[in-house]
Amino acid sequence: MTTLSLQELNRALLDRQFLLGRTDHTPLEVIERLVAVQAQEPNWAHVGLWSRIHDFTHARLTALLEHRRVVRSGLLRSTQHLVAADDFRRLRPVLQPVLDRTAGTPHFTRNNTGLDLAAEGLDLLAGGTLSRKELARRLAERHPGRDGRILAGEVELRLPLVHGAATGAWGSWGNRSAVSVTPAEAWLGQPMATAGSAKELIRRYLAAFGPAGVKDVQAWSGLTRLAEVVVEMRPELRSHTGPGGEELFDLAHAELPDPETPAPVRLLPAFDNALLGHADRTRIISDEDRRRVMPGQARVLPTFLVDGRVHGTWSLDGATLRLNPFRPVSPTDWAALEQEADRLLNFVRG
Repeated sequence: MTTLSLQELNRALLDRQFLLGRTDHTPLEVIERLVAVQAQEPNWAHVGLWSRIHDFTHARLTALLEHRRVVRSGLLRSTQHLVAADDFRRLRPVLQPVLDRTAGTPHFTRNNTGLDLAAEGLDLLAGGTLSRKELARRLAERHPGRDGRILAGEVELRLPLVHGAATGAWGSWGNRSAVSVTPAEAWLGQPMATAGSAKELIRRYLAAFGPAGVKDVQAWSGLTRLAEVVVEMRPELRSHTGPGGEELFDLAHAELPDPETPAPVRLLPAFDNALLGHADRTRIISDEDRRRVMPGQARVLPTFLVDGRVHGTWSLDGATLRLNPFRPVSPTDWAALEQEADRLLNFVRG
């Protein structure tokens, strides 16, 4: 087995995430490569695609949502993602145990005793569309004394529902009350897959985040007990040793870039895939910086990369983009960061 350094893992991740250089692939192709793009705050997904795609515009993603080629729904780790429609049909059933596990937490169970909310949700939706607010109202009306918002939240976990196209469009910061939900089969005009494959999910993960270990794919997906699946897949995978002696896996045909490949500065959105794709994230962010970027309460701040690693955070303050470096930045890298920040500001204003 080849022993890989942190530098080699870093450049492999950047390459597969389109962060070593922007790509000419379409937004749909990039979303498919990444498997899904985190989108609990939809504007961040736009920034993540802008950081990876040449000449990306808001309209290109909006068109994919309106044409139902991409959907927004709960997926990995029970959080909201943008995902290609065909991938959603195949992967949501594989990940349903993750969402069911979330629905089984005390936040939901103290409110749902004796209820079959999947059946009730299907009955209320009747193949059509309701706003979250209206779904919650109708559930509360059926079950006086229970919190309709929590009941509606469980319906979204139990059923493959997709959000209306407007909720993934640019400018919808935190507008959760305006979210509408529709059964995926009705929205897409096709049935969900009846038998999903964890092996397919692992292959897709490695293509976007590999080389990686079993704990990494479990942290990314929310699934557990994947070690036995990887054992079955060993004949088709390449095995490496990580910097700490851990076993890492990769697709047999996957190539690793030269670890000395220059990495351009990049501004990444909050919750970016590249920072959330592993249990051990030291290939892109140090443990010390991770505590700064992920300070608790499910927050992941926007970051910037210098030489392929997190070097600080950034924020928008009106018409100003502020860079907050964690350590000194060379004049050359600072000039490149300012140019990238100016380009991002133009994108945000557009």
